[in-house]
This record gives sequence, structure tokens and C-alpha cells, in this order.
Amino acid sequence: MRDVAIIGVGAHPTGRFLDKPLKALAYPAIWAALDDAGVTATDINVAYVGNSLGGLLTGQEGVRGQVVLQHSGITGIPIINVENACASAMTALRGAWLEVASGAADVALAVGVEKMNVGDSARTIGALSGVSELDLSELGMQFTTSYAIHPKINLKSRMEEYGWTAADFAKPAVKNSYNGSLNPIAQHQRRLTIEEVVQSRVIVDPLTLLMCSSISDGAAAAVVCSADIATRFTGKMPIKIASCVLQSGVYRLPGDERPDSATTSAYAAYEKAGIGPDDLDAIELHDAMAPSELMLYERLGLCGPGEGPKLIDEHVTTLDGRLPVNPSGGLCSRGHPVGATGLLQICELVWQMRGEAGSRQIEKRPKVTMAQNQGGLLLGQDSAVYGCTILKS
Repeated sequence: MRDVAIIGVGAHPTGRFLDKPLKALAYPAIWAALDDAGVTATDINVAYVGNSLGGLLTGQEGVRGQVVLQHSGITGIPIINVENACASAMTALRGAWLEVASGAADVALAVGVEKMNVGDSARTIGALSGVSELDLSELGMQFTTSYAIHPKINLKSRMEEYGWTAADFAKPAVKNSYNGSLNPIAQHQRRLTIEEVVQSRVIVDPLTLLMCSSISDGAAAAVVCSADIATRFTGKMPIKIASCVLQSGVYRLPGDERPDSATTSAYAAYEKAGIGPDDLDAIELHDAMAPSELMLYERLGLCGPGEGPKLIDEHVTTLDGRLPVNPSGGLCSRGHPVGATGLLQICELVWQMRGEAGSRQIEKRPKVTMAQNQGGLLLGQDSAVYGCTILKS
């Protein structure tokens, strides 16, 4: 397997863009990535395009990648459409990475694009229920209900076991809103307080509106190539993909003692990259609901059970801390256009590692970073898909 480097990234701002189709969201991200990498459309040997909801919400079935890339001037190459819930873009990156690592291609493009705002939020919520084996919409519930009824992420049980409070659940949202306020492509750029988050409308007790990622449109792209030819295209620092792990969830009966799948995917990524959690300098993780960030701290090996809120209280994971988490603002502030999220995480990490993150730049430029991504929900208590990508400069 050859070493693979990211040589260019680009993103379309996240938000509400009712007048833009998928191709109009994707075009700026794709060409920003090509320009950043110093490549032309004819340099691309293969492309993977991630999208989760387009078939249900826009009616563009099957060939969304070909449509999107044709309008960006990229045709005549293998184009692979990827649908894998919230990990669609991460899965597209993995495909591009494998193409180059295997020697099948020298330069590959990964794209993630999503349009969730179609003027009918009920349609969007209905489409989101399709990433759950448990059809919550038929039960009259929203996807966020899983945080109240799902055995592994039941927030009320966390409150009872660890003494967590609603204020603790709000802490990641407040931290990330500060980061998002510094991010020009973020959907939400307003700094929040604990009181604002806790007192916002209850979605599913104890989860409130400002603890949840919102319906979002957006796109991101990355150009990868064999590390030994990176300097042929760009003088910018190439960012090595040290590992890129994808796992599906497993079915678990009550009392199953196997490690959490977020943990197994993270530790597989650590092993392949030859590092441990203590070696990380920054993380972008999947905080679709703010309290999930606290639980992922444990599952990624950053702290012990129940210690997540302390990492924020002690400024470990804040932008000025030892291990900043979600410097982009995360899913709740930067935005969560489902099929683009995994590559938006990668864009942020590349910008941070190059020192290009502007006013939210981590002071000590990170050299080893992780993007953690997951999506969907299975009846067996796992998400449907887990992904971890580790980058090194």
C-alpha cells in the first residue's frame, strides 16, 4: 500500500440554501479543492461522491455523482456514488484513499454534498428516519428520540449514574458555539450560554433545541494523491492519511459486554496509525447532539466513564486547550449536512494543520489529528456505521 496525502480541500458554507440544487452546492467545494491542490480536472483519475438524502429529497436517483461532477467539468472517469448515512462523505474519502493506496489511481477526488432544505421540513425528517432500523416516524417520534430511549445513549441514565445535569449536556454546545462564531462557513455563528441552551425548547427531555444539530445544506471536497508525487502539484504541506477505518455496527443483545463500536473503530485507527489517544493534537467528532460529545470522549479513550464534562470544565477540549475538540464548531454550530459532514471535518483538520484556520486557529499547530464520524441507528443498540480517519503532517 502506498502512502496517501491530502493535497487540497474545499467547502461550501453550511446553512439554508433553498434556491441551490445539489450541483450548485458541490461546485464551489470541488473547485476550491482543485485550486487548493494545484490540479486540473484532467488530473483526476477517479472520484467518489457521498450523498445521503438526495434520492429521497431531490429526486436525483442513482447518478447524483455523475450529475454533480459533470456540472463541475469532470467527466469520463470512474465516478462512484456513495450513500452511507452521516458517514457518506467519510466513506467517499476512504474510497478515494484506497484507490490511490492500492495503485489503481494516482490522484483521486472525494466529495460530500447534501441538500436538506427543500421547503418541507416534514419530508426531511421523514427521510432522516430512513437511516434508522427503528422507524421512529411511524411511531410519531423524531430521530432525536433515540437519545431518550436508546439503551446505550439514554441521557436520563447518565444523569442517574454519573450525576450529570442538563448544564453538563449544554457544555459542548456552548464550547462549540464559540468555535463556530469564528468560522465563516458555519451555519450558526452566535455564541451561546449555558442558560440559553438549557432553557431552549425541549425536544426530548432532557435534550433541548440548542443541543441538536439542525437541518443544513452544504458540501466539501478533498483531493488525494500518492504522497511521493504531492510536490508535483502543490507547494503546500501535504497531509498524510495515516489510517482510515470504516466499521458497521454489530447486533447486541442486552448485557452484551463487547466494547462499544465507536471505541473499536477508534482503536483500530490508532493501531494502524501507530499512535494512541494521548498523541492526538485535535479532533473533529460527531456531535449530532451535544451530549454525544461527552460520551465520545470516553469512547475515544480521552477520559474515564463519567468524566467528559470535566474535560470542558478544565479547558482540555476548548480551542485554547491541550486537545481542542470540534474547532470548527462541530455539527451543532458548523452544521450537519448529512452527506457532507465527514469531509467538512477533514477540511477543518487540514486547515488547522496548515495554520490556515484564521481566528479559530489552534495556537500550537496540530500535527496529529482525528476525524470521528458515525451515522444511522440499528435495533441492536449500535449506530449503523462508524468511521475514524487519522491525519499526520
